[in-house]
Amino acid sequence: MALTIGRRTLFATICAVAVASIYAAQPVLAQIGAELGVPEARLGWIVAAGQLGYLAGLAALVPLGDMVDRRKLVAGHLLLTAAGAVLAATATRTWTLLAGLVITGLFAVVVQVAVAYAAALSTPGERGRTLGVVTSGVVIGILGARAAAGALAALWGWRSVYVALAVFLVALGCLVLKTLPPDPRAGRVTYRRVLTSLGGLFREPLFLSRGLIAFFLFASFGALWSGLALPLAAAPWQLSTAQIGLFGLAGLFGALGAARAGRWADGGFAGVVTGGALVLLAASWLAIGQAAWSLWLVVLGVVVLDFAVQAVHVSNQHLLTAAHPDRTSSVVGGYMILYSLGSALGATTTTTAFAGAGWTGSSVLGAAFALCGLTVWVVSRRAATRLPASARPTCPRPSAWPRPGADGHGRLCE
Repeated sequence: MALTIGRRTLFATICAVAVASIYAAQPVLAQIGAELGVPEARLGWIVAAGQLGYLAGLAALVPLGDMVDRRKLVAGHLLLTAAGAVLAATATRTWTLLAGLVITGLFAVVVQVAVAYAAALSTPGERGRTLGVVTSGVVIGILGARAAAGALAALWGWRSVYVALAVFLVALGCLVLKTLPPDPRAGRVTYRRVLTSLGGLFREPLFLSRGLIAFFLFASFGALWSGLALPLAAAPWQLSTAQIGLFGLAGLFGALGAARAGRWADGGFAGVVTGGALVLLAASWLAIGQAAWSLWLVVLGVVVLDFAVQAVHVSNQHLLTAAHPDRTSSVVGGYMILYSLGSALGATTTTTAFAGAGWTGSSVLGAAFALCGLTVWVVSRRAATRLPASARPTCPRPSAWPRPGADGHGRLCE
């Protein structure tokens, strides 16, 4: 069936609000620490709690989308995410706050269920376009959460951030039940079989190559956004937190500009888009690395980097969901596990690189991650061309492609 603009917008909004519930703590850590008496050295656990819950949800909850009615699953996850946000908003002790954030992160994996649901509802010819729109909500949530949370906290304190999130999440849950079509799936497959299938994905060339590309892609992304504040807050710029937050708007502009990548993928150009975007990703660090003397070059680099990341991300998910239309939730969940691990790697190593070699060291690290992703892309394409003619997947012209991106058996078809 064709998705209407309204339903695409609803899916994108679900992604934005759910992912914002994980990142909303970042700009208000100081307020939280001051009120609850959390030492500065332990503030990182407040952010980590949501991330750990999210990682657990990717493995344990997202595959449920291949078993049960996804409309009810999305609505239920939204309401449970809201419950975690309420617990965080009312916390008077650190352990209560952490419990609320773990619950919030655990059920915020509704993002991946929503992406898989949107892909499944789309016709093959519009799947890339749909993913481009829906995943733009993820970018809006990640980059916009910082600005929105900071503004709310400045007016009414950090608790208001989680109250607002809870209200939005409940409203979205009601909208899902009212506007999305039923998705009867109960009894088709067992949970054990779904998890076994998830593990089997890591043996498929298409999934493995696209997952590794995502791992290095988001390691590069994490190296930027977890470390950029360090050179901007230092001499000679000494920017305030609010000023540094404006760089997120530049990244948002670049990422939204990549929504067109979904249409290119629909036309059969997902492989070309991936290679070109990874080259842009590596090149963007040449500009980002100039933070010591030019903020305009940093802005340019941020725009290019976020454009490249979103273009590859959309192309990856397009190929994977097209290759596995019968288990989109499992394939998206497995892919996002590698995404999350890459983000964590970039975030933890960029500060170490900065401490040892300044922003130049962080920039070299970010570029190295991008080049690793490009290497995986090159090797995977060469491996596909070396297959015997009898084993090589046949790729029809895009207009005749019922399942663009693969031959249905996990083999590369780019």
